[in-house]
Amino acid sequence: MEYVSTRADAPTLDFEGVTLAGLASDGGLYLPREWPRFTPADIESLRGLPYHELAARVMQPFVEGSLSEAELAELCQSVYGDFGHKAVTPLVQLDEQHWLLELFHGPTLAFKDVALQLLGHLFETFLARRDQQLTIVGATSGDTGSAAINAVAGRERVEIFMLHPEGRVSDVQRRQMTTVRAPNVHNLAIEGSFDDAQRHVKRMFGDPEVALSRGGPLSLGAVNSINWARLMAQVVYYFYAGLQLGAPGRAAAYSVPTGNFGDVFAGYVAAQMGLPIERLIVATNVNDILHRALTNGDYSAGSVTPTITPSMDIQVSSNFERLLFDCGGRDGAAIAQQMRGFEESRAMQLTNSQRENAARLFTSASADPQATTSALQWAYRSAGQVIDPHTAVGLHASLECATHGLIARGIPIVTLATAHPAKFRDAVERGLGIRPQLPPRVGDLFGREEHFTAISGDYEAARAFVLENASGHQSASAPA
Repeated sequence: MEYVSTRADAPTLDFEGVTLAGLASDGGLYLPREWPRFTPADIESLRGLPYHELAARVMQPFVEGSLSEAELAELCQSVYGDFGHKAVTPLVQLDEQHWLLELFHGPTLAFKDVALQLLGHLFETFLARRDQQLTIVGATSGDTGSAAINAVAGRERVEIFMLHPEGRVSDVQRRQMTTVRAPNVHNLAIEGSFDDAQRHVKRMFGDPEVALSRGGPLSLGAVNSINWARLMAQVVYYFYAGLQLGAPGRAAAYSVPTGNFGDVFAGYVAAQMGLPIERLIVATNVNDILHRALTNGDYSAGSVTPTITPSMDIQVSSNFERLLFDCGGRDGAAIAQQMRGFEESRAMQLTNSQRENAARLFTSASADPQATTSALQWAYRSAGQVIDPHTAVGLHASLECATHGLIARGIPIVTLATAHPAKFRDAVERGLGIRPQLPPRVGDLFGREEHFTAISGDYEAARAFVLENASGHQSASAPA
């Protein structure tokens, strides 16, 4: 499998290469040169497989040439045998049309675990082959940080610097990052928003004083959903839910609470592979750049409004570039120009082809705090389910689409339950009067000592900390 950059000016890489590279050297994002396709018979053959076997079958086309079938199967069995539910991502029915896909049974109680636990093993495998070190620099709006740290803590060939916006993540999210004691883990709390942290990370990948690919000292890697391997692993649970609900003979719709567009883009990939998907519903909070872009083509970033759904308090959605590339005819030069314009002005209009092609599969809805709380209460009142506020945003969008006839009554709608409610216990308690408890597998999270470094919101401060504390310095002549 060959991978190309959305901006058409970076080397074509194999799966191993894109996993270690993260962001393309031209600032773009990697995608397969062409989508693998499963026939209805192929999809039928996946029915009844345990999750780890399904994962290996779905992901095999993407890793071809880098991992054998046996190697991938062994990795998947190792990763998915350690989740808190034997089904890994169980499907729960709410009523005759609405379902929840529970993605929070991993070690840090969020959907990011499904992909990042695998990514940690992939890093270890590929770095050992190359006898290399990797310095991961990541930004998190809450869940990516803890999942990534859990996946790589203590690994010999990887060190991680994770930036989170100070005061804008929940106490559980923060502690799941800052209480991990491992010599290869560095937590940075920066002034500003997630968008600021994400901008710093992207800038480091192109900084000649930092990135080995630009002549700097550090071989940088990414764990955010800009890394194709992470996004690839998220495709699997769309197949898992679809098969449970009757695929390939029956289509389902999926409502995805999203800020950075990675989780819902994985659904788009599943559709390109042949999984029958009626609609993908992009569910946003009041930071609704994606809703505006899909509704009227207006991709304009404003200031970030803090909400009870902090993981979605994002104005610049990195993975949206992948959709624009694929829906715009895969014209890398045009995307490069379009994204440069956005990076300069923080505003752009989607082209007609981008809007029309996206509209074939996507719809969207936005939830303000009151609508989020109402959906939280609906889940508890109607189905006895305590959900987190991010999942409630997705459920609000599901209910809206069903109520207004955007999804026909006979089509099941699956809301992705992206986090355990105890990760956002204060918001849940305000909405329901119930304070969800952390599962026993999390342990004494609030009894552990925290360790992090607070820095200013300036790029220079982040860069200086990474350069001063990184141990993975490599020669610019090291193999790529």
